[in-house]
Amino acid sequence: MNQILTLVGISTLQTLEMVLFSTLFSMVIGFPLGVLLYSTNSMGITPRPVLNQVLSRIVNVLRSFPFIILMILLFPLSRLILGTSIGTTATIIPLSIAAAPFVARLVETALLEVDPGMIQAARAMGSTNWQIIYKVLIPESMPSLVSGITLTIINLIGYSAMAGTIGGGGLGDLAIRYGYQRFRPDVMAASVVVIIVMVELIQFVGTRIANRMLANR
Repeated sequence: MNQILTLVGISTLQTLEMVLFSTLFSMVIGFPLGVLLYSTNSMGITPRPVLNQVLSRIVNVLRSFPFIILMILLFPLSRLILGTSIGTTATIIPLSIAAAPFVARLVETALLEVDPGMIQAARAMGSTNWQIIYKVLIPESMPSLVSGITLTIINLIGYSAMAGTIGGGGLGDLAIRYGYQRFRPDVMAASVVVIIVMVELIQFVGTRIANRMLANR
């Protein structure tokens, strides 16, 4: 029993490490990309149809790749940056790149939900495009953005579990190597329970924060 708890504890920390850093990096990549997708949209603040179509195609292509295939394709990049393509740290790179286009679409959708009248009012007061983005669009779309970040984190937990099947570490690796391959259903069950608890906690916290923001408007 103690051995199982130790293994689950170590694997949980590995999963949290993967999810935390991949969430941060995917936001760094995906958030500005989402703002750019919105801004260049026909309903955005600086319509650029050609640029928007190019960006949309790139995002759609990246989102179309199954994560396992994308991770294998990005092995050389992980090896180039970190010197290895195996392990928890190396998995952060493909996780971040896989989640970034998803984040970009969520950000674009959240910004599109902002009332156009507020943007027109800001323009009438002489606001620049950058001022409209960080003083109007982002604050007004914050509840939707929080919900999107919550969904991203939950998806990354699922991705991290899949990454464990090809040497990524974490709870997925524990469930496959120690649970399935060694015929230890108790280890597999423990891994699944921890993943479920993590998802429930994140969804609960994300929903509470988003609802509080809506209530404080």
